Order: sequence, then C-alpha cells, then structure tokens
Amino acid sequence: MNMVRHILGISGGKDSAALAIYLKNKYPQLRLEYYNTDTGCELAETELLINRLDTYLGGITMLRAAAGSPEPTPFEHFLKASGNYLPSPQARWCTNKMKLVEMEKFVSNMPTISYVGIRGDEDREGYVSTKPNIQSIFPFRKNIWSVDVINKVLSNNNIPQLISIYTSLCDGDILIEAKKIIEKPLTKEFYYSKKTNALLDLDTKLFNKAVFKYLKTTDYPVGKLDDFPLVDNDDILVRDDIFRILEESGVGVPAYYKPIEFEVDGKVGTYNRSRSGCYFCFFQQKIEWIWLYEQHPELYQKAMDFEKGGYTWNQNESLADLIKPERIRQIKLDAIKKQEAKRQAGSCRLADNIGDIDEDNFCANCFI
Repeated sequence: MNMVRHILGISGGKDSAALAIYLKNKYPQLRLEYYNTDTGCELAETELLINRLDTYLGGITMLRAAAGSPEPTPFEHFLKASGNYLPSPQARWCTNKMKLVEMEKFVSNMPTISYVGIRGDEDREGYVSTKPNIQSIFPFRKNIWSVDVINKVLSNNNIPQLISIYTSLCDGDILIEAKKIIEKPLTKEFYYSKKTNALLDLDTKLFNKAVFKYLKTTDYPVGKLDDFPLVDNDDILVRDDIFRILEESGVGVPAYYKPIEFEVDGKVGTYNRSRSGCYFCFFQQKIEWIWLYEQHPELYQKAMDFEKGGYTWNQNESLADLIKPERIRQIKLDAIKKQEAKRQAGSCRLADNIGDIDEDNFCANCFI
C-alpha cells in the first residue's frame, strides 16, 4: 500500500473538536495527524479548548504562518504587507495566507486525506483543495464524498463504469433498482445531488463501496488505500451529537458558546460567540461584536485599532459607531426579537440556543 496521510485540522470550534474525538475512538487504525493553524488572534477560550484536545488526542502539530516576522502576530504581518487592507467576505486573504497555505505546506506532496467536520444537518460544501494530492472526506454527513468526486463518479460519461462496479458488488432487486438510478442521465431536473441522494437512500454503504472501487482507478488518495473503513459507516451526526461527544469526552464545550444574559429596556436576552476564529472575524454578527465589546473590551479595542484609512470590519459601519449606546441598545433589541421568535417556534434545547448564528454565512475552513 502507498503511504497515505490522514489529517484533521483543529480550529478550536466544536465540530472539528468533536470529529477528532469521534474518529480517534471509532477508527484508531487511521493514525490521524492533528494540526492547528495559529493566527495569534484567537480567544483565550479557544486556546483552552485546543490545549484540552492536545492532551486528549495525544498531540496536535501547531502551524504558524510568517514565522520569524518582527510583527507580533501572523495577522499583523500580512495586514502590513497588504497595506492595511482588512480582509472581508469578498477578500478573505486571512484564511488563505494564515491557514490554507500553511496546511498545504504541512501536507507537502504526500497523498493526504483531510477529514472535515461539516455536520449531517448542514447544507453546504466544505473546502476542496486545488492540490490533487489532498482529498476531503466528511464523516458526519450521509454523503462523505466531496463534490469533485461525486461529479466524476456520477458523470453521464461514467454510467457504464458505474453499472459495472455495482454489478460486481450486488445482485437481485437492489441491483435492478441501482441500475434504474444510474442509467437515468443527469439533467437540469435530475442533477448531481438528486442522483447522489437516490443512491444513498437505496443503500449508503453500497454507494460508498462503489465510490471507493471507482477511486481505485484514479489518483485520488483514498484510492491508494487497500481498504477504507469509512465506507462501512452510515452514521449521520447532527448538532446534538456534537455537544454530546464534547461533554462525554470530558473535553467540554468551548466557553464562548455559553449564553450570557443581558437586559435592555426591561427585556432579557442572551448573547454568545457562535464559533471559533479570530476575535475580530468579519463574519461575526453584530450581537457577537457587542459580546466581544462587553466580555473582552481589550480585544474589541485592538480590533478597533485595525480600522485605519477608511477600512472597517463591517461594511458601512465602524466599530466605534457600533458601540454608541443607542446602537448597542438597538442591536440587543434586535437580538431579543430574533430569540423570542425562535422560542415561539418551539426551540428551547441547549444545543439549539448556543452557537451557529446564521450558519451559512462564514468560511468553513476557519470555523468547523
């Protein structure tokens, strides 16, 4: 068997932490390597979680961009190099320069499988490396394969090969049903995700075995393995499972997820940070900025200090304007209104009320 590395990036967030614990316990034969890309701008609560995981997992490799720079943090190094142009959702140079580049250096040219903690209750795709030697796998989802793999396996040109693979793996009624799905060509009405879900619904493990057999004919890292235990896994893990894994392991839920009460105009609400990442992350909601201002005022001040030359973290609003008393009041009232609507919809469980504010509006590589 060719040497294939198995890696898992620890962001300091709940999902990557739970995935590391889950895989270590369920698949010790994978010999996972854990790494963290240190930006120098994490909350103390994030660093505490990473330290606990380091003990639990038996070691995390720490990566840090711009080693040897005279600037105090990698972020400040790259900010200076960019002429103080702050990163934004449209220009996420921070993720690329501080995280992705370092991860790809860590991997080098070795065939590598990267395990990513996108949950089964999330409807989004994760980072797929542009380097052909790095393949992403998503163990918490029903579909563990990345979109590039699915596009190749289910392409109309690959229909004969996929039928041949299924014929070698099964027979009887299930083969008849599988052939019906496979032979139906992709169209605007019957697109990749529909075809994928039809085959997964028919038999998840059978689909995984078929994809694995297909990958054996390619240069994908998974195809270089003699066997891949995750093809026999049909677990689907959702947010409740994540909190359970963290609590049961003793690692615990990161402290910044815990709701803190506030009161405004006689009304009570809660706020918390919804995910890991740099304390000044531009993907934060406005109420999270207020949480930072009130819970970590020194970090809020640092974030304010970065706003120079007209560049701001939030489009059309500076951090100085954000903390004017009337603005804080309005942001808190807006948060209370959203929380009341959520309660009226019947969601009162702990896992439903901490973390994951506006889940689709962020960069997966930093936060999972």
